[in-house]
Amino acid sequence: MDGIGRLLPWAGTDEKPCYLVGDGAGFLSRYADKIELVQLGMAASLIEHAEDMLADRRATRDQLHFLAGRMNEALRDVHRIAVSRGDR
Repeated sequence: MDGIGRLLPWAGTDEKPCYLVGDGAGFLSRYADKIELVQLGMAASLIEHAEDMLADRRATRDQLHFLAGRMNEALRDVHRIAVSRGDR
């Protein structure tokens, strides 16, 4: 593996990136793969929810604010996954 290792799909203390050094076949690598799948699935579901909510003109400011917060989290996760996969 080149570089410093695989960027894991979660952050460490103080939101610092976590890296795994190895051959990509161990337990933690497989666990990280599963977490990535969950995160990507949650992002896809959130996109559908956002489309529905944005089409509903009755959505409140608080609902939209909550939605924006969850979308920010999902975007952060998807970005981390993209960077990790690009590094590999």
